[in-house]
Amino acid sequence: MTSHLSAEELIEAVDQKITAVRTKTNDFSFNELADMYASEELVIDPDFQRMFRWSEGAQSRFVESLLLELPVPPIFLIEREDRVYELIDGLQRISSYLHFRGELTVNGQHMPPLVLSDCDIVPELNGCTYASLPKALEIKLKRSYIRAEILRKESDPRLRYYMFKRLNTGGLALSNQEVRNATIRLLSNKFNQFIIDLSENADFRVCVETLTEKASNERFDQELILRFFAFKNSGAQYKHDIADFMTEYMEDVSDPSGVTQFDYEHEKQVFEKTFRVVTRIGELLGWGPRVLGTVGRNGEPRWQFSVHHYEGIVLGMQDALHRINLEDEEAMQKLADVVKDGKTNPEFTKAIGGGKNDRISLRTRIGFFRDSFLQALS
Repeated sequence: MTSHLSAEELIEAVDQKITAVRTKTNDFSFNELADMYASEELVIDPDFQRMFRWSEGAQSRFVESLLLELPVPPIFLIEREDRVYELIDGLQRISSYLHFRGELTVNGQHMPPLVLSDCDIVPELNGCTYASLPKALEIKLKRSYIRAEILRKESDPRLRYYMFKRLNTGGLALSNQEVRNATIRLLSNKFNQFIIDLSENADFRVCVETLTEKASNERFDQELILRFFAFKNSGAQYKHDIADFMTEYMEDVSDPSGVTQFDYEHEKQVFEKTFRVVTRIGELLGWGPRVLGTVGRNGEPRWQFSVHHYEGIVLGMQDALHRINLEDEEAMQKLADVVKDGKTNPEFTKAIGGGKNDRISLRTRIGFFRDSFLQALS
């Protein structure tokens, strides 16, 4: 699409954004960074960043690179109002150094010092610890420098957010939800924290118990909550890419100047009732956490979480939610029968499976359970 602006107007628009981002560049020794970390002047909290995932071999080879004076990529820091720096890109490198020094804490747990392994340029380093290094190599390591690009606190928050988001969409595998968790707080952390808090709800935990360890580590449970609110409240705007759709919804809710109004207390009540109902259905069927799982040919659910079953059931329930009385055992049994029969109903199964993230399939699986729940309560 061709811009309607003149060349001068386009240049001015770009220049205005450039001046809105205040940056500076520093070269820090790793010893300085370790001191800043120890005095809490540098925050590298994994909840703010990607998880610390490098293998011990990868960490060892990074230490080896420093000793060999090989070039390493720069890190990116953001300056908070209190002048503390938060690491926004470079967790693996800084954590590897701190791990080798025996000074790294992850999720409140102190990690024992790294023992070098899998060094392939200087294999003689394998088996070394920081304490066993010759003094000359210890000093060399401490004095190794890394360039830091720093986003100043005076920078425009929205531009800091987009820069952070782009920095954290490359490199080591990082899930969409981890990117959202890390970046969205540069706009506002209220909605993000709301999702994190809801992810500890007891009924919801039962419903996602079948998630794999990998999915849980990548915050897929929190993404499921975002998916719930995004499709429940703005599903009509969904067109093609689910990840982009959910990110845009989260940005809009989180942006203080966004158009979306989110009633936190009401939405919390809806969420809690929805998953209390789903958990109760699982109990009535004797399926427990498998209530949102895939099913075999015999109709029995597997210990395998299904996003499509999740969408169909929890979103399809919304139009009937205000009519559901958890104390009405007869009505609850009818809802349980809907879930049991619906999982193998051809109308539903044609809208699930590989390649079924399109708008039509989504509306079909939600619509099937919506109609079935409403009919069961009529």
